[in-house]
Amino acid sequence: MLSSLFFGGAHAAPEPIRIAMIEGLSGPFGNAGEAVHRNLLIAVERVNARGGVRLSGGARPLELLRFDSKGSNEETLAMLKSALDRRVAFVMQGNSSAAAAVLIDALNKHNAREPERRALFLNYSAVDPALTNEKCSFWHFRFDAHADMRLAALTDVLRDDRRIDKVYLIGQDYSFGQQVAKQARASLLAKRPDIRIVGDELHPLGRVKDFLPYAAKIKASGAQAVLTGNWGNDLTLLIKAAREAGVDARFYTFYGNALGAPAAIGDAGVDRVLAVAEWHPNVGGAASERFYARFRERFPKPADDYVHARMQVMVEMLAGAIERARSTDAVAVAQALEGMSVDRATLGGLHEGTMRAADHQFIQPLYVSVMERAGSADVPHDNEGSGFGFRTVRRFEPRQTEQATTCQMQRPEGP
Repeated sequence: MLSSLFFGGAHAAPEPIRIAMIEGLSGPFGNAGEAVHRNLLIAVERVNARGGVRLSGGARPLELLRFDSKGSNEETLAMLKSALDRRVAFVMQGNSSAAAAVLIDALNKHNAREPERRALFLNYSAVDPALTNEKCSFWHFRFDAHADMRLAALTDVLRDDRRIDKVYLIGQDYSFGQQVAKQARASLLAKRPDIRIVGDELHPLGRVKDFLPYAAKIKASGAQAVLTGNWGNDLTLLIKAAREAGVDARFYTFYGNALGAPAAIGDAGVDRVLAVAEWHPNVGGAASERFYARFRERFPKPADDYVHARMQVMVEMLAGAIERARSTDAVAVAQALEGMSVDRATLGGLHEGTMRAADHQFIQPLYVSVMERAGSADVPHDNEGSGFGFRTVRRFEPRQTEQATTCQMQRPEGP
């Protein structure tokens, strides 16, 4: 499935700069793909509302193209070919590390084979650390904190909770989930060697309809904490099952603050469900309040309340890199992105961070937050009309989230 959204004026003559979003827009994680699209859409609209991307030949608008991968790696590659056939130079994806890996490999080969049609891959959510370590690529830029960075923040908070001495690990059975499980064990051993891992299992990605058997095992284990990287319906269904089974544990999650999770667990999640992200609606401050208000004005439906600073930053930094390079050439734009920091003025003072040149990993703050009833001074905003929002437990500065890289990047030769 392909559709096009163009946000220049009705009589705009300049050729648009095309961005391809390749994402699962149907199937079990279609809601997550549509949520990403809303974020990219408002970011593109923001750039175009101020006149587009300024180049020497005149300003050019951004055009966002939607390509439905249907959650399949094969379809991801087919959609990439379709995008490249339309001479798209900027590809965005994120809701699967497995899909991200095949995109990196495909673009490495395509860009070497057809240098006149090279393209960049901008990644907003695929967080397998390998993508900016052993699989790093000059053509790939990650704007999300990778799994080990997120996990380090979560386990720092978990370490300090002395009520916990038994932890259950559960995740999706693919590269990302496997990495979270492996690194969680290592991190907990280093930070709290007294903690026992009382469960460690992986389940099929997007195929489990009933998580009650998993919830029953978690309850029987006596775990006081569950650590999971689950996302989309796999997280929502897990949390629903845990509530129904009466699991008495804190959930340390990567994505427990969105896509139905707060409503699914309800009152049982108060002071029990934690999440880690680069931003959330209750971080406070005028810039954050303005940013969130504008998103909710654009997308007022409660179900559409899924907003990420990193996706806005990604589009803004792409526009800025094109302007800095004075070109849409993939090599020139990549070189402009390397070492680039967020221009906070483009987002009204919101967020900070720098694209590390060594591995193309974006270094930014992280917040660990906990679910609370909305309405207090610390939790003025709820999530998705659920009546529950998240309160900051701890903010990690960019220098605290940064980790070493093993990337040995191969850079293109010649023009």
